[in-house]
Parts: sequence; C-alpha cells; structure tokens
Amino acid sequence: MAAASPAPVRFPATCHHCPKEASPRLIRYLRTKRCQLLVRAGRHADEVDSDESKSGRCRMFVLGMGYVGRIFAQELQKDDWTLSGTCMNIEKKKKLEQCGFDMYQFDATDPDPGTLSCIKGHTHLLVSIPPDKHCGDPMLAHEELWRSSLMDGNLKWLGYLSTTSVYGDCGGAWVDENYPASPSSESAKLRLAAEEGWLRLGRDLKVSSHVFRLGGIYGPGRSAIDTILKDTELSGSQRKRMSKQYTSRVHVSDICQALKASHQSSTSSTIYNIVDDDPAPRREVLAFARKLLNQKWPDRFKKTASSELEEHEDAMDEVVRGEKRVSNARMKRELGVKLLHPSYRSGLENIINQMNTL
Repeated sequence: MAAASPAPVRFPATCHHCPKEASPRLIRYLRTKRCQLLVRAGRHADEVDSDESKSGRCRMFVLGMGYVGRIFAQELQKDDWTLSGTCMNIEKKKKLEQCGFDMYQFDATDPDPGTLSCIKGHTHLLVSIPPDKHCGDPMLAHEELWRSSLMDGNLKWLGYLSTTSVYGDCGGAWVDENYPASPSSESAKLRLAAEEGWLRLGRDLKVSSHVFRLGGIYGPGRSAIDTILKDTELSGSQRKRMSKQYTSRVHVSDICQALKASHQSSTSSTIYNIVDDDPAPRREVLAFARKLLNQKWPDRFKKTASSELEEHEDAMDEVVRGEKRVSNARMKRELGVKLLHPSYRSGLENIINQMNTL
C-alpha cells in the first residue's frame, strides 16, 4: 500500500515569521532562516520563543536599532543572546538581518500590534527611539497597548537611552543624577518626560527599569576623526558646541559596558549618567584628532572646515547653553564599570589604530 503524501506544512495566519503554507521552494528558503525550527519540529515560532525564554536564554529586543543599538546587539551576540529589533526602512532591515538579527520594519508613531506582541517573548527591552516634536515619545503615546502586550510576558529588564541635555545649563557645575533636571530646549524637555514615562511603565510591569543619560556618543565611524575626514561645513549646532567650555562624551564601547552591567543590577527604576571622566571642549578634541591624523598620514589634514572654525573661535561672542560637567560616579559605584576610554584621547587613539586606509 502506497504511503500517503505528507500534508503541507501550515502556519498560523498571525505568525510574523512565516508564510501560511510552505512549498518546497519556501522550505529551502526557510532552512536559511530561524524558522527552519518550525519545519523540523512542526511548531509555531512563538512556541519556540516561549521555550527559549523558559530555558533561561536571554533575549534582547532593541526598539530603534541605530548606532548604539547595533553595536550593543553585536556585543550580546558574543554571549549567545538572541537579538531582535526594529528599524525604519527596508534597506537597513536587510543589512541588520545579515548581522544575524531578527528585524522588523516599524513605525513608532503607528505601532504594529503584531510586533509589540512578539516583544512579549523577550527577557530584555532596550528603547532607543527619540521623542517626536509633535507627539512626544511615540511609543508611550500608545502606553495602554504596551501594557496589554507586556503585562504577562517574559520581560525582566527595560532600558531607555536618554541624554545629558536634560540637565540644561548648569553654569559649568558638576552634576550627578540627583541634580534637578532643568532642560532648556524643547527636545530635552521631551526627553525628560519620556524618561519619567518609561520608568513608570517599568514599575507598573514590575521589571528592573533604567534610564541611561548618555553624553556625546562617539566610536568607530562616528568621531572627531570622521568629522575631519568628511571635511564638510559644520552645522549650526556643531558650531555652538565648539564654543562650549565643557562637553561630556562617551565611547560606544563604554555604553555597552554599562548596559551589560545593569542586567545584573539589583536596583530598579534607576537613572545613570553614562559619560567618561573628561568633559573637554570640542575644539580640544578636534585638535587632538587632527594631530593623530597628521601623525598617521602627514601633511594631509592641516586645513579643514573645522580647523578654520577653531582659528576664528576667539571672535565668537554667542552665548551657548548646556554648560555642565557630568559625573559618572554612580555608574562606577553601582554598576562597577571601569571605563575602557576614560578620556577622548584613548578613545580616538583606539579608533585611529583600527584604521588602515582612508
């Protein structure tokens, strides 16, 4: 008696990973994807997600996988985490998928409930989507949808990436997390409101929740060295930063250190300043970057748009807000972070040492 033909593999219509029916051609495609588990085991993706969570495997979802989110996700990959995230356009989605991430094209102002429900299977959530000038934090505008999606999920850690601009102009004083925030710009005011909203949501969900106030972010491909290499006219905001006496900054590797350390923290609803030890003026940083470039490639970077601005800086009379020196003492004390790059000098040296060609 001839054996009956196997029934086609079918998937629930709500599955965001898979088609409704897998033809032989689609099965070949699925073998290269995470969904091959379904073909092998005859199970739905959400079941696999649930089992992974129950087994203790850590699963990070990054809402808004930009520069910091991508590098942080790559660091977690080394520790065998499962990584998922969102981005705005299809081209970036494809590039991030090539890095081994499970990506979703996502509009935060009009969130897809299907994407939100898939976050439920994750143990950690990092939010890196900036506020919108029209609606504030676009995700918190749909807070009730979040609650229904996450209340009974596996989430145990929530992190929100903010900025030290929430402190406003402090007259050059040292400020820590207990210093009263007094944002002067509209974007900084929206950031402060978003911090409060995410911490409140974390408390309601009863998960460990943290706000990370980041200084000026730099790292490979995004540094004073890259500014000089691009040699483009500095924007108005860059010109304002040039005349600041103090600018707090942090290398992306040290951001990743702090985020990873917070996963082990027993504290909840905590704010951390993530900055280095050296709130130096931007003109000083650019001058050091130019020195490094001239040492590596002599006589090629003596005159650029930024160097011309430095020469005329003494003639600038504009009063610039945001003067402050930001303390990282809590980060070091509570998270045990030992900075890889306590100053822009070691950070920029590390970047240029990794550059072989222009």
